[in-house]
Amino acid sequence: MDRWLTEFVKLWVVIDPIGTLPVFLAVTAGMTASAARGVALRGVLVAFLVLVFFIVGGQLLLTAMDIHLGSFEIAGNIVLFLFALTMIFGKSKLEEDQKLLRGSDLERAVYPLAIPSIASPGAMLTVMTVTDNSRFSLEQQAETVTQVLIILAITLVLLLSASRIIAVIGNAGASVISRVMGLILASVAVDGIVKGVRLVVQSW
Repeated sequence: MDRWLTEFVKLWVVIDPIGTLPVFLAVTAGMTASAARGVALRGVLVAFLVLVFFIVGGQLLLTAMDIHLGSFEIAGNIVLFLFALTMIFGKSKLEEDQKLLRGSDLERAVYPLAIPSIASPGAMLTVMTVTDNSRFSLEQQAETVTQVLIILAITLVLLLSASRIIAVIGNAGASVISRVMGLILASVAVDGIVKGVRLVVQSW
């Protein structure tokens, strides 16, 4: 039970359902509640499939391509940082929303909601380390999948609640939240880059 709880807390921190809300607000501002729910459902589903993929074959893939885990985390967090910059310095949310509404809901659900917000580089890295084939049985790895499923279900509930917030605050409120939270996301991304660099340096 101690191991189950420890892993659950670790996965909760790296997936960070609360921290996903600002990204969701940014990419769905100005959308109808129904469209926002669709983005939330697709985003969570894509994130689940991505994390399960890394549970099943992530280690094999990185090993086969000779990619260091630290390098993987650095690259992913750079992508998150670039998205945070668009939230901070981008055009007004109304202008951006008009462009997004002409795009695909699935594209918005995949990036940046599913990747790299929910299925972040840290989350991908963590699910690989807690399901190490050399240390954990298939039963233990199945427990990890269950934990991920529970956390993503909670994430979905939070996102569906966020759509109501969007309907109340409108485009102006979403623009303010987007720019403020963009700074927070940038800080999170920089922290992830630093951790990735530390992993690379330690490997030397």
